Amino acid sequence: MEQQRRRRVVIIGAGPGGICAAIKLREAGYDDVVVLEKADGVGGTWHHNSYPGAACDVQSHLYSFSFELKRDWSRPYATQPEILAYLEHVVDAYGLAPSIRLGTAVRRATWDDQSATWRLLTEHGDEVEADAVVSAVGMFNELNWPDIAGLDAFGGTVFHSARWDHGHDLTGERVAVIGTAASAVQFVPEIAPRVGRLHVFQRAANWVGPRADASFSDEEIERFRTDPMAALQQRWKVWRTIERVITFSDPELLRLSEAAGLANLATVEDPEVRAKLTPATPFGCQRPLSSDTWYPTFNRPEVELVTDPIARVTPTGIVTADGVERRVDTIIVATGFKTTRYLSAFEVVGRGGVAIDQAWSDGARAYLGITTAGFPNLFMLYGPNTNNGSIIFMLECQVAYLVRHLQRMDAEGLDWIDVRPEVVEAYNAGLQRDLDQVSVWQAGCHNYYRGPGGRIVTQWPHTMAAYRERTTRRDDDAYASGRLAGTAASA
Repeated sequence: MEQQRRRRVVIIGAGPGGICAAIKLREAGYDDVVVLEKADGVGGTWHHNSYPGAACDVQSHLYSFSFELKRDWSRPYATQPEILAYLEHVVDAYGLAPSIRLGTAVRRATWDDQSATWRLLTEHGDEVEADAVVSAVGMFNELNWPDIAGLDAFGGTVFHSARWDHGHDLTGERVAVIGTAASAVQFVPEIAPRVGRLHVFQRAANWVGPRADASFSDEEIERFRTDPMAALQQRWKVWRTIERVITFSDPELLRLSEAAGLANLATVEDPEVRAKLTPATPFGCQRPLSSDTWYPTFNRPEVELVTDPIARVTPTGIVTADGVERRVDTIIVATGFKTTRYLSAFEVVGRGGVAIDQAWSDGARAYLGITTAGFPNLFMLYGPNTNNGSIIFMLECQVAYLVRHLQRMDAEGLDWIDVRPEVVEAYNAGLQRDLDQVSVWQAGCHNYYRGPGGRIVTQWPHTMAAYRERTTRRDDDAYASGRLAGTAASA
């Protein structure tokens, strides 16, 4: 226990993963834990993504920690303010604030074999030393800006939907939205009633099913709050529904999902617009979306759907491939994130001076999405191939796994552990075979799933229960390990 108390753990990121890790590490007896967060507040993606209409696409009752259930969600799909308030509540309830350094971005992390420590350099020039590092930067960390000629020379206002400019008034303006995926589906219906003209630029149509998101009644919320079983039963109901869908392996469910999407699409009155909004790929090929307001927005006279490719941006507007220029006052970029970067979003240098972006030159890969060879004592949350279902549940599995291995290090007097390269390769070979069996992911969509080498690096192809089973298996032999004294505990 004396060695355990001395082991310093640094967590990068104060989103859901970092918050969960800090709580569970402290519960396990690790008192020297610090969380470095680049933003000026906690919450991660729920702090940054504050665009109008921002909400979760996982139903609320499965979107809180199992150890700190939120029972009084206001609606089936919680909005960003409610989720952020919940995460801030968790930080306060568990007394995490003194351990969190806000406004502290990590620029570089370097492993030192001689001392078996990580040295982290912050944007302020400070160096922080850690015996173990937990990366909780996740997938939705680095903004994806489209490569469009002239965008940087536009004379009006430009901002990314993930960094919404709340000080800019869109009322009466001519607005262009580039992108029609998850964020646009949520904010476009919110801004359409107040702009003067809205041009929505679409590359490929997505499946958008009905949302069924009517607010819970006061009576329902009171029952969830006061009846211990009511919220748990709702949580279990959501769990069962998601588990049936996320593997995309049931042909009947896929057929029903497409039918629901087409019924939702039928609310578009103009047959030409409706045809442009009809997906050309199977349900599940891209991230499935849901909204009851997206399609009706295109019935508004001030809203135009543009499917001609963008050729360039001028100082006054956007020119499409057909030569037409649409003059606009504001451009909102809704092209998401560089989801395949993970920890390589900043400089990470492991054994032998190998940078993680070199190790991942053909795409991110990790064992269980948590550890990768050549980077000892480094654990990732929401790492490669862990995206599916409720990320809150997946994060709890990952945190339990890393805590268990730190405790093993303490019990055996180990200074470092490093997952074996052959373990990473064998795991990912099997994973890619399983991913290849998800036929809808092989249908050639433009999605965020694939890395530069063509492999799917974001998605988990199985159920959440299957991931829990994999992360609870005893796998000490998957790791090489050692002590600073020079006596290897495991070669």
